[in-house]
Amino acid sequence: MQQITFEVRGEFITLDRLLKATGIAESGGRAKTLVAEGRVQVDGQDESRKTAKIRPGQVVSLTGVRIKVVPEDTAGGNSGD
Repeated sequence: MQQITFEVRGEFITLDRLLKATGIAESGGRAKTLVAEGRVQVDGQDESRKTAKIRPGQVVSLTGVRIKVVPEDTAGGNSGD
């Protein structure tokens, strides 16, 4: 199974955008189709909302792929000194 770690900027990313951003879907339309076909799960539960808000800590999975969503890495950035 392919494992992907995706850093989300901000509070959330919508499910369809996540699928497109990770390359699982080649377009937004294809991402929406995958969700509509019932092929996507979030935290082990079937997800039918194309624009479900996916937040850090959640896991999105579909056949052969598991995406772990983590907060954007800010360590190493400027602390504002």
